[in-house]
Amino acid sequence: MPKISEKGVIMPASAIRKLVPYAEAAKKKGIKVYYLNIGQPDIATPQVALDAVKNYDAKVIEYSHSAGNESYRKGLAGYYKSIGIELDYTNEIVVTVGGSEAITIAFMACFNPGDEIIIPEPYYTNYNSFAMMNGVVIKPITTTIETNFALPAIEEFEKLITPKTKGIMICNPNNPTGYLYTEDELEQLRKLVLKYDLYLFSDEVYREFCYGGRKHHSAMHLKGIENNVVLFDSTSKRYSMCGIRVGAIISHNKEVMSAALRFGQARLCPPAYGQVAAEAALQTSKTYFDEVYQEYVARRDYIVGALNKIDGVTCPDPKGAFYTIVQLPVDDTDRFCQWMLEEFSYEGQTVMMAPATGFYSKPELGKHQVRVAYVLKIEDLKNAVKCLDEALKVYPGRLK
Repeated sequence: MPKISEKGVIMPASAIRKLVPYAEAAKKKGIKVYYLNIGQPDIATPQVALDAVKNYDAKVIEYSHSAGNESYRKGLAGYYKSIGIELDYTNEIVVTVGGSEAITIAFMACFNPGDEIIIPEPYYTNYNSFAMMNGVVIKPITTTIETNFALPAIEEFEKLITPKTKGIMICNPNNPTGYLYTEDELEQLRKLVLKYDLYLFSDEVYREFCYGGRKHHSAMHLKGIENNVVLFDSTSKRYSMCGIRVGAIISHNKEVMSAALRFGQARLCPPAYGQVAAEAALQTSKTYFDEVYQEYVARRDYIVGALNKIDGVTCPDPKGAFYTIVQLPVDDTDRFCQWMLEEFSYEGQTVMMAPATGFYSKPELGKHQVRVAYVLKIEDLKNAVKCLDEALKVYPGRLK
């Protein structure tokens, strides 16, 4: 039998999805599973987007422009203008198959195999996969739960810079930590990017979710590095429609965007129905966003307070997105999360979480941590926290 490729052998399983077979087996046994492993909100998708798809009456579902429908790109440029970012929709926006393809295309457009990118960890687990697919080497810079995952001193970044270093990547607000970068932290990165002429990749898909009166500062607002910044966006979380798979790569750098378009031509175009929904979603009312925002604030406040009441558990206060990294008093969170699905239930219920080992370059750094996504209604979060509390009381590998 022919062998698969070296990439196929070393491609990592997603830390978010690798335990899915155990969750499916639990469900088949009649156990209710609360999915806190994945950023799939139970928030309703805006009705205006659902109606647009329902009423789409094209007789032929055609290919769109490889950069995305012109009308959608115009609308997206209008959205960015409303937050102080001026874009030319003709050559500074390429619509992609979700934020994932935006990152993949950017890596293909900006890196040669062997080039290095510095990313604060813990970081979104699929960054590993995107980098590996394109021969990019991630140089992690570790943040800690003790400092609520704040950006390390800029001198620590400089220690990692080599002739192979081509860029720095941030997720702001951060997945998986919920950290929100301050204006001062972004300014420090701006100076570093300018000094070494690096790309600054900024994943900003959670920009609407910033808490405690804090403001999101986009990398696109940084002065003097306009041609260094490449931004990634997505409709998945803003409008709670993860399945439509529509994102965007955005930059003022014309060479990057020209290359991005050529890679986009190779995959032909982004999804037709997804763009219909995404364009319509731009008309979503402010009332919708206000209600969604308040719901996430309530969920965040509940989950942080409830988890910190459990003996031995540490949960920082996330400032954005809808994730938090949680420290658990267990020997190994991979083992613990699988055990919860395979062997544990409380009143016919259990919880699925994402072991944090997959969010670090060195898995041992996340051995006692999980990522929790507070994307379920508070009643479900209460049941999930109760399950976790009861599980920790009887787990054989609980730490003293």
